[in-house]
Amino acid sequence: MAAERNEPLRLGTIAPNFEAETTKGPIDFHEFIGDNWVILFSHPEDYTPVCTTELGEMARLEPEFSKRGVKLIGLSANTLGSHEGWISDIKDVTGSQVNFPIIADKERKVAYLYDMIDYQDTTNVDEKGIAFTIRSVFFIDPKKTIRCILSYPASTGRNSAEILRVIQSLQTGDKHKVTTPINWVPGDDVIVHPSIKGDEATKLFPNLRAVKPYLRFTPLPEID
Repeated sequence: MAAERNEPLRLGTIAPNFEAETTKGPIDFHEFIGDNWVILFSHPEDYTPVCTTELGEMARLEPEFSKRGVKLIGLSANTLGSHEGWISDIKDVTGSQVNFPIIADKERKVAYLYDMIDYQDTTNVDEKGIAFTIRSVFFIDPKKTIRCILSYPASTGRNSAEILRVIQSLQTGDKHKVTTPINWVPGDDVIVHPSIKGDEATKLFPNLRAVKPYLRFTPLPEID
């Protein structure tokens, strides 16, 4: 199986394009992205406990992503018919309606393209012994560039608050020429980007606080 792996996707890579069937109809992925940010996230299999909780929570938070110009799209290694039944279960269990598309990737074509396949857990396989996907998350910007990648084993559910925080950090950095320190959340001080020097820094950030020449904090207006 290792011989089938594509070149690894890295931060800064253009997200590979693909065509796929989804619960909202067929898509061309780059056309789906358009001028938006996109979060593409994979699930090992439909009708599984951890995945059900994850989809329900992402569905609940979708308005928070939407108001930031972010589109959600899920992926699971099952058929459209399976997805549709599972969506009903998700609403029954969590109370949340999944309105974003879920890719039907029974043949693992997208999973292989994005290197989402599980090479660690020998039990994370289908009835034919073909490996399911892990819990991958790709943050893709409007230029179709991969900006962040998170990967979790099948046994570990994702932290939806962290997924939202990463988007907020990336968008804040792009807008204000800053970086964000450990455990940052909107409203906390940020770090002035090292490329901004001297007078330019103090002009852009009049409340700049230099702890070290390379570590300069500044407040920003809180974002939603």
